[in-house]
Amino acid sequence: MTVHNLYLFDRNGMCLHYSEWHRKKQAGIPKEEEYKLMYGMLFSIRSFVSKMSPLDMKDGFLAFQTSRYKLHYYETPTGIKVVMNTDLGVGSIRDVLHHIYSALYVELVVKNPLCPLGQTVQSELFRSRLDSYVRSLPFFSARAG
Repeated sequence: MTVHNLYLFDRNGMCLHYSEWHRKKQAGIPKEEEYKLMYGMLFSIRSFVSKMSPLDMKDGFLAFQTSRYKLHYYETPTGIKVVMNTDLGVGSIRDVLHHIYSALYVELVVKNPLCPLGQTVQSELFRSRLDSYVRSLPFFSARAG
């Protein structure tokens, strides 16, 4: 099992942070274009799920999978979206995504007066702690890739 990449978006679709670990295939387009496509897809899926669900969904869209990867999604009440792509063997990681938001993003970026909100995260401390946390996850394989 492994982690491929992680996106952090604000409520307006700006990619605040992107990391990758075991991504085997690149999109072949500029990163900015990839971020826009990812956010647009998330926006469309959320809208589709909310309109087509036969039940009132408290949590809404949480994940989807293809034949090659699984996309995990977590949205905060403030509209921050945490997206992690993993292989198919990884189960629900809602608690992991919540930890990335609350213990890393909020503590190291939001509460840091030197980190302007609404802009790409420049904090090296955030990047290194995020990397360490993801590498410590039981489903992160150092041998993948």
